Amino acid sequence: MSVTQQQVLDSLARIKSPRGVALTNANVLSPISASDGKVFFSINVDAAEARAWEPIRGEAEAAVRSLPGVTTVLVALTAERKPGSAPPPAPSRGAPGVQPVHAHKPPQGGGSPMARQSEIPGVAAVIAVASGKGGVGKSTTALNLALGLRDLGLKVGLLDADIYGPSVPRLTGLRDKPELDGERKMIPLRRFGLAIMSIGFLVEEETAMIWRGPMVMSAVTQMLRDVAWGQLDVLVVDMPPGTGDAQLTLAQNVPLKGAVIVSTPQDLSLIDARRGLAMFRKVNVPVLGIVENMSYFQCPHCGTKSDIFGHGGARHEAEKLGVPFLGEIPLHMAIRATSDAGNPVVDSEPDGPHAAIYRAIAGQVRDQLRGVIAAA
Repeated sequence: MSVTQQQVLDSLARIKSPRGVALTNANVLSPISASDGKVFFSINVDAAEARAWEPIRGEAEAAVRSLPGVTTVLVALTAERKPGSAPPPAPSRGAPGVQPVHAHKPPQGGGSPMARQSEIPGVAAVIAVASGKGGVGKSTTALNLALGLRDLGLKVGLLDADIYGPSVPRLTGLRDKPELDGERKMIPLRRFGLAIMSIGFLVEEETAMIWRGPMVMSAVTQMLRDVAWGQLDVLVVDMPPGTGDAQLTLAQNVPLKGAVIVSTPQDLSLIDARRGLAMFRKVNVPVLGIVENMSYFQCPHCGTKSDIFGHGGARHEAEKLGVPFLGEIPLHMAIRATSDAGNPVVDSEPDGPHAAIYRAIAGQVRDQLRGVIAAA
């Protein structure tokens, strides 16, 4: 039996706000999404009151989680400053600052956002696969990179952190829902020898994720911390395009061991890739290199190469910025067709030329992470 919105509201009505009124009458709840045992909503309050509301958020999450039929709960506390109001007072030295509150409290530390970083138990290295803009084949690259690392003998996980447009369910052919273990952590789905998690496993494919920044940050945090990843050498994170909340949340929550930037050769894509690279450098994340996707098209009949989006732009950009150039991936029907079918080319055509390209890129990434993995 699946939980309904009314059941969620009834459970929340028993919780009192800091002012003593029922949570459902406090005018702070976002629309509630309740479908197939999964419940998502946010509590929207003024930033000056965020500290007082965090226990209420915890009570709300516990109340909803106890409802029969509920398998997953995500409650975000979004804290915004009202126009004309003064910012919340700065905490004393050494005390945690008032932040937009996630589904879990971040590790406490000093004033730097990076002080909240903590390792994911059992995971030796977390790397991000990112792009400055959408449509450059980032998710396909992330999945095939993960498979290339698997082929090199590493234990690999894949986290689809693209909240607004999760592609991994389609790329892997997975439609199952994650189950919970004895500690109420989600068990990642497994295929191709990978541990895989995506927000797309928790919501229907057609669902529009109309979430504000703090709720995106909550979702990313929960998929990092509330998943039983087990023992992994590398967790590959497929990031949403751009330089927004999800990227900063990841960089602030876990010490990323590196980022791979995916771009096409054309100037517009390279401009955006440059922004992405600059963002990772600002938060002290090593850039493992740049991949040029859709680098060229080779006619399957005559073998002629055509530079549809130009060629070599990413290589020149890598040289100019002083980062490794990891390789060129062609625009080819086999890569597209296997991705659409949920059978990525590295797994479905392991002896083919495209799998060899992805494995060569994975080898360069592995070599840069070798010390980290060995130490773990």
